[in-house]
Amino acid sequence: MREGAQLTPAEAGNRYEVFHTDCPARDVVDHVTSRWGIWVLISLRSNDLRFYELRDSIQGISEKMLAQTLRALVQDGLVWREVEPTTPPQVTYGLTEFGQDVSEPLTDLFNRITQRLPPRSPG
Repeated sequence: MREGAQLTPAEAGNRYEVFHTDCPARDVVDHVTSRWGIWVLISLRSNDLRFYELRDSIQGISEKMLAQTLRALVQDGLVWREVEPTTPPQVTYGLTEFGQDVSEPLTDLFNRITQRLPPRSPG
């Protein structure tokens, strides 16, 4: 069973007011740019991952923060969640089409940063 919000494109001329505090688009931006949101989206760009695989791929994230971040990204429609009815349940996460669209420029940003940084000095 997959979970995730289904978002439809805004109608022409019906734009969000992202600078207003009650704008729903602002919440999505906050979740994407949160401390862990970016890392989750980039980790899921290449593969669908189970919870522990995702946790292990992002050094420094706690299970609690990963669960909170995933919950927000699923609710925003960026990430899907699939639960297999096994014991214990196997939960897999992946990017929705919306999540792929949002994570693409993030991946480009990280590629540009890592290509432009000077080489690390040994130490």
